[in-house]
Amino acid sequence: MEQERSERGRGYGRPFPPKPVEIGKEYDVEVQETSRRGEGIARIEGLVTFIPNTKPGDRVRIRITRISRRFAEAEKV
Repeated sequence: MEQERSERGRGYGRPFPPKPVEIGKEYDVEVQETSRRGEGIARIEGLVTFIPNTKPGDRVRIRITRISRRFAEAEKV
């Protein structure tokens, strides 16, 4: 039982699906909204991506710098 639990993670909730992005890869996105911290937000296949120094309506090329469980962070290229 113990080994079975460790293979599934912490044993609660459902596992997070694989992310549609990879660290270091570049993507063309359109910023859709602004976060509470003032960063632009774009979605890549549903994954929320935070991009500093952008605003809604910007079409930018980004590079992924960090991937978290529920979001990613990127920088403008």
